[in-house]
Amino acid sequence: MLEGVTTTGLGDMGFSLTLAAVGSALGTGVAGMAAVGAWKRAFAQSKAAPFILIAFVGAPLSQTIYGMILRNAIQAADLPASAYPALMIIGLLAGLAMGMSAFMQGKAGAKAADALAETGQGFGNYIMVLGVVETVALFVMVFTMTALP
Repeated sequence: MLEGVTTTGLGDMGFSLTLAAVGSALGTGVAGMAAVGAWKRAFAQSKAAPFILIAFVGAPLSQTIYGMILRNAIQAADLPASAYPALMIIGLLAGLAMGMSAFMQGKAGAKAADALAETGQGFGNYIMVLGVVETVALFVMVFTMTALP
């Protein structure tokens, strides 16, 4: 029934993008809840609510972009259908690693939002921590892309 049908460009079936995006959603959710709590405390004390907390909330979003770049690279490799199981495993594991990076970045962002709102100090330090966590996702993306044929 499927004789003569050729399938190309399926790559990892979108696993890398999907799992990275799930991590981004979890990470932004966690950081967002902390920012909202910090703003509530500021409003309750009649203090200015620091808008800069939104930087901590948005930080995990970049892992979705890394997942899309990796998914596109895996599709562009255009390997034969016999390679799809391996590509799906690669995409699954890489997407999971990038998603976990986004989730943990959101958790770190939540703590950063709380600390900055309470003290008004340390923004540069907190952003550096988020950058280190982000580096994990970048490494996963780049190392996986260089391993593709």
